[in-house]
Amino acid sequence: MAITNEQIEQNKQQIIDIFANCVKRDGAGELVRFLSEKSDFFTAPASTKYHGAYEGGLAQHSLNVYHCFKDYLSRPRVKEEFGLYASEETIAICSLLHDICKTNVYVKGTRNVKNDMGVWEKVPTYFFEDKLPYGHGEKSVYMITGFMRLTREEAFAIRYHMGFSGQEDANTVGRAFEMFPLAFALSTADMEATYFLDDKQ
Repeated sequence: MAITNEQIEQNKQQIIDIFANCVKRDGAGELVRFLSEKSDFFTAPASTKYHGAYEGGLAQHSLNVYHCFKDYLSRPRVKEEFGLYASEETIAICSLLHDICKTNVYVKGTRNVKNDMGVWEKVPTYFFEDKLPYGHGEKSVYMITGFMRLTREEAFAIRYHMGFSGQEDANTVGRAFEMFPLAFALSTADMEATYFLDDKQ
């Protein structure tokens, strides 16, 4: 799976435009400048070998989560029966930044793989080298709050976006979902993007 340089640039511009239109709080501009000028957010993969394991995969995944999150929150049942609502600003922040922890941690390299003829050959790959090992969701919250404030609901949504598929104690995840339903919604959007969209662009 791969996307073109043109698609990478389109994804970058789309994310920047969403932020410019939706996120008005103090520090948002500095955060976008960090993403553009001091990180590999727009060119990094989303993983080393799972979903989005290609150049530009992280930004593509973030956009996929954004669209899945908006769709989930727009459903009549979610709004009317669950009473779940989020502003455009909150939707953009939670979805586009939930995996900001994955910036500047993937290093290009090669690994040996047998080809169809049974001959070993070097193929490009990514290695994970985290110089700030502060966890996953909690690291994203930590990085974002270095630039701008989050509401408690936003912070919990980002912190627990891995849901029950992460390394968390299931009781802790369940309690977070009960207290902050937006966390459940973001986790659902993240899974939809991961399993149904990221490698099918």
